[in-house]
Amino acid sequence: MSQFVLFKIKELCSPVIGLASLLAMLGGCAVGPDFKSPAAPKAEGYTVQALPAQTASAAEIAGGAAQKFDPASVLPADWWSLFHAPQLDALVERALKHSPTLEAAHAMLRQAQQNVIAQKGYFYPNVSASYSPSRNMIAGNGGGGPGLQNNGDVLSAGANQPVLYNFHVAQLSVGYVPDVFGGNRRQVESLQAQLEAQHFQLEAAYITLAANVVAAALQEATLRAQIKAMDEVVKFNHENLDILHKQLSLGYVAGIDVAGQEAAAAQAEQMLIPLNRQLEQTRDLLRALVGKLPNEELDETFSLDDLSLPQDLPLSLPSQLVEQRPDIRAAQAQWHAATAQVGVARAGRLPQFAITANVGGMAPSPDWMFRNGGEFFNIIGSITMPIFDGGTLKAREQAARENLKQVAANYRQTVITAFQNVADVLHAIRFDADYLQAALRTERAMQETAELTRMQYELGYASYQSVLLAEQNYQQASVNLVQARATRFGDTVALFQALGGGWWNRKAAEPSVTGPGKEDAN
Repeated sequence: MSQFVLFKIKELCSPVIGLASLLAMLGGCAVGPDFKSPAAPKAEGYTVQALPAQTASAAEIAGGAAQKFDPASVLPADWWSLFHAPQLDALVERALKHSPTLEAAHAMLRQAQQNVIAQKGYFYPNVSASYSPSRNMIAGNGGGGPGLQNNGDVLSAGANQPVLYNFHVAQLSVGYVPDVFGGNRRQVESLQAQLEAQHFQLEAAYITLAANVVAAALQEATLRAQIKAMDEVVKFNHENLDILHKQLSLGYVAGIDVAGQEAAAAQAEQMLIPLNRQLEQTRDLLRALVGKLPNEELDETFSLDDLSLPQDLPLSLPSQLVEQRPDIRAAQAQWHAATAQVGVARAGRLPQFAITANVGGMAPSPDWMFRNGGEFFNIIGSITMPIFDGGTLKAREQAARENLKQVAANYRQTVITAFQNVADVLHAIRFDADYLQAALRTERAMQETAELTRMQYELGYASYQSVLLAEQNYQQASVNLVQARATRFGDTVALFQALGGGWWNRKAAEPSVTGPGKEDAN
């Protein structure tokens, strides 16, 4: 059996391969437009006016140092390490290892890889084997003879009785569909582009997760600083209230002064409640980001004083941004995939070629299937040309072309949004530094005003209502200063994210995405 099949396969392969080669030569190239990577925008900068050499400085407090933009500076893939906070480094690394979101993104990437492999399989012949044994019955012919005797394969019980016999068929089938007009090549090209898009979506997921962890840690640090400031305010108000109660008993103050202080103390305590609620919710968010449940303990805690503000900020050239932003690279890959789909739709309107071949044997007994008279083979070529389909194939091609226009427009919008994102962050870094400087001056002035007002009150030159108003202004200035400090850290995180997160400088192999300007290995 095997020798006959191998002989017939060799005999069939020659014409099949010859015909397939001829059809491939006739095809020459894949139909449809070829994708060309779009040129980078011709922009020399991100803002209309040149950025200052460095931001304003409020070096008297932590996180208030001046920052300067350095195009030569390298943005590392672990950009969060630039804040020099070991607890933050540990938390981000834990999130990257245990996040279900990243696990799902990796699974989607592997799925896209398998889709490419599956589509490439259509370049090769489809070979299958079958074996069909059967037991058959033929009705009697009405004659009067004694009938056939049992010989093991054919049996007759007598005249006018049905005839029973066995029949065996074994065959090897080979089918091949030459990709004459490149429809399958375009489909593979589209799936490879979708795989590339999934690579960059995975990179975007890494960057977003890290940025969310750092942002939540900053939020916790900010809330802790605000709570600490409000605790001091509450303590101060209660101390003043105790003093006023004693003075009231001695007749030195009026009851309205005591009532005003009681209201101030109650308001301070009231402001603490939402801050504590936000702190616990932020801790819950951090637990979720690292893959923990809300009832599980999180060892790391964060304070603004534990973070160092990076002073040298990397600033990529505009021409580099399109290579570094994962969302732009993913949009470009989607554009590539849509271009290839036009070729797929176009190829569907052209003749389709197919070659099939069968080799095998048939006989009443397995021993005789491949002896003389039992073996068989055939080879068939076919061409199918759509003539009338109600306009379906033409409409599909036109739909693919319209989708290509949509995806190309989406790419251009993604580029515009990315440049806007960087510009917005640069403006925020500049003006938020100015705001911190002003907030520091305001806080210092309000502190001095509160101290002087209290001194005037003690000397009898100011009312206690003036003291309360000055203290409230100082309290609000202190809270604003904390928020201004945290905002500068947040602006820096936003810049690192807007520039692409430094994934091209990653040393580890995962996720496996090539660097800017290089072709994807897949």
